[in-house]
Amino acid sequence: MKIGLLSDTHSYLDDAVFKHFDACDEVWHAGDFGDIAVFEQLHAFKPFRGVYGNIDQKDIRTVCPEHLRFSCEGVDVWMTHIGGYPGKYSPQVKHEIFTNPPKLFICGHSHILKVQYDPKLSLLHLNPGAAGKYGWHTVRTLMRFDLDQGKIENLEVIELSGR
Repeated sequence: MKIGLLSDTHSYLDDAVFKHFDACDEVWHAGDFGDIAVFEQLHAFKPFRGVYGNIDQKDIRTVCPEHLRFSCEGVDVWMTHIGGYPGKYSPQVKHEIFTNPPKLFICGHSHILKVQYDPKLSLLHLNPGAAGKYGWHTVRTLMRFDLDQGKIENLEVIELSGR
């Protein structure tokens, strides 16, 4: 299964997202949609999973949870907006991540693109950076990857035009 991953759109959804995610089976958003219209466009485009972020209001919080834990193609996935990263996990996830670590841990929030393996927990951490124009980042980014029989493969980072 091919996954398109983005985060931190902050009410801006670039048309290029639809081109880059056209061949994806699902689209995942790691929070800070900014506007329910972003959720609606992505939800209408492909099968969709998402979590709300710290800037998201009640309209998004009613359709997306804070934490989403699920299995996809044999991969245990945990997606949350504010989760930290290996060596510096957020206090709100720390206990659960150490007692029951997923294979794939996805966060947003920092606007920093990050791919980091945690050898202590045998998990891969992904942060797709920020796809929107709001924030201090200078490059807008997305990710694409495949999940296949318990494996995470073919990870691609996509850079969008400048802010």
